[in-house]
Amino acid sequence: MLATEQLRSWGLPLDPAALIVAELASNAATHGRVPGRNFQLLLYVVGDTLRIEVTDTRGDQLPHPKAPTTPADEAGRGLLLVDALADRWGVTQGRPPRKTVWAELTLPTSESPKHNPPRSGPTCAPYEPPTWEKAPHQTPPLPPAGQTHSRE
Repeated sequence: MLATEQLRSWGLPLDPAALIVAELASNAATHGRVPGRNFQLLLYVVGDTLRIEVTDTRGDQLPHPKAPTTPADEAGRGLLLVDALADRWGVTQGRPPRKTVWAELTLPTSESPKHNPPRSGPTCAPYEPPTWEKAPHQTPPLPPAGQTHSRE
């Protein structure tokens, strides 16, 4: 997972951050999915706080912890796990139709991330299915007005 590699490169402990990332990403893929749109994961450290943000395009469905109704019921425990592991978590409404579910972990002072120069990770445009149409053929530019091409 790219998130664990990023945490490792910063010299931060993987637990419980990797579990929180997995839960929030799984929730976004399961409950925040809109065909043709993905979710976004963002990790950053400010001071002694690691913040994990997962943004999806289902702002109409806000998450809430749900206690299982039976011992065999495995669904709905993800946010209970996030609530138990994170120091703080919440939901922020974005521009419609977005929402961001975030969690914060306070890092021990000895666990401050290694200082790396800022850099951007890979980004991509939203997925668009192929149309199987060929790109239009471009014709060569016309000569400036008053000039002609000669074939001599």
